Amino acid sequence: MSQAQEPVTISIRAKAGQRDLIDQAADRLGRSRSDFMLEAACRQAEDVLLDQTYFALDAKGFTAFQDMLDNPPAPTDRLRRTLKAQAPWAAAATAAKTASRSGK
Repeated sequence: MSQAQEPVTISIRAKAGQRDLIDQAADRLGRSRSDFMLEAACRQAEDVLLDQTYFALDAKGFTAFQDMLDNPPAPTDRLRRTLKAQAPWAAAATAAKTASRSGK
């Protein structure tokens, strides 16, 4: 993902019914059409990319991996902090929402 924070234009064509559905949902959330669509598209893009992560293990590694899943270590303070931390892409989305609401 580009590190540049300068806005770019993304254009799409939609049917009137699709636009109306998006507008209705965006309105319910107090969001603009653009903000609503961009957030939904980014969320879907993250899901697709996360679901497409692939790694390969040999039989011994797979057995060890299964064992770790079946017998996870006890939670630590570091793990608890990590689980409470906001994902980097979520932090970026929050910053973008704040900026769009403040008119920046």
